[in-house]
Amino acid sequence: MGNLLYDNAMAVIEEVSKVVTGKDDCIKKAFAAVIAGGHILIEDVPGVGKTTLALSLSRAMRLKQNRVQFTPDVMPSDILGFSMYKKEQNTFEYHPGAIACNLFLADEINRTSPKTQSALLEVMEEGAWTVDGVTRKVEDPFIVIATQNPKGSAGTQLLPESQLDRFMICMSMGYPELRDEILIAKGRNHGVSPDSLRDVIDAKGLVAIKNKVSEQYVHNHVYAYIVKLVQATRENPYIELGISPRGTIACSRMAMAWSFLQGRDYVLPEDVEQVFRDVAMHRIVMNTKARVAKVSREDVLTEILGNVRQPASFMERS
Repeated sequence: MGNLLYDNAMAVIEEVSKVVTGKDDCIKKAFAAVIAGGHILIEDVPGVGKTTLALSLSRAMRLKQNRVQFTPDVMPSDILGFSMYKKEQNTFEYHPGAIACNLFLADEINRTSPKTQSALLEVMEEGAWTVDGVTRKVEDPFIVIATQNPKGSAGTQLLPESQLDRFMICMSMGYPELRDEILIAKGRNHGVSPDSLRDVIDAKGLVAIKNKVSEQYVHNHVYAYIVKLVQATRENPYIELGISPRGTIACSRMAMAWSFLQGRDYVLPEDVEQVFRDVAMHRIVMNTKARVAKVSREDVLTEILGNVRQPASFMERS
């Protein structure tokens, strides 16, 4: 059963790579967050494939997905739904919003108002939303994949730290290499798109993989390594706001998912190192000293990974 689930996971990644060319590491990181039960924030310039990646994942996993193009006029009721009065029955009837799905794609989330952004807070953390005093549960699985343009883009509004912390990872696609961009041009001219992908698994198959990932073995020394990395962000002289305990949990779950995608049933310190930047990048806030010294978040995280010693690789179980 374990090998079958691993094979299905690899098949999803392979299928998505037919559309998202040259970004195998990005596909793997995004899928790791999905099977770890987290939400994904993709931050990059327009046109590098952020939305294509999200749609391709949805198609390959046969998930019910809704997409909202976030603009200043999008209202919380568009996301959560609303109640409409029915005169004939003298009752209010609830009309679901876009959140009633397995995969919710929030396209350019930082172009809408903070009021609408905050509509996602409860549902991302609690797996439920409330309208007119009635709380409704999301479907299982439920994933939010949000895209946003860099902070310097015109017409954008920064996400608050409380909402950023609810995304398991923040990743960047980056521009493709020359050879890959040629393949992208050729593929789009020959009809290669997310709609052309085959279904590899369905929602039940994804839940089975998630359950398997939750069984990955993590040694106490690996947990200690994760906590030491997190604590280092709270003590760094260039960081004003370090990683929260929610980030600690996210790092351990991502490491479990990453180890599963390596074909193992246990987590190594190397797995933690692979995912730490993606988990930490959007959770730390740099201080004035860092801005004056021109020290970036990437510089600080690289230094932390270099300074915190990894425990020796091992397989024995305590």
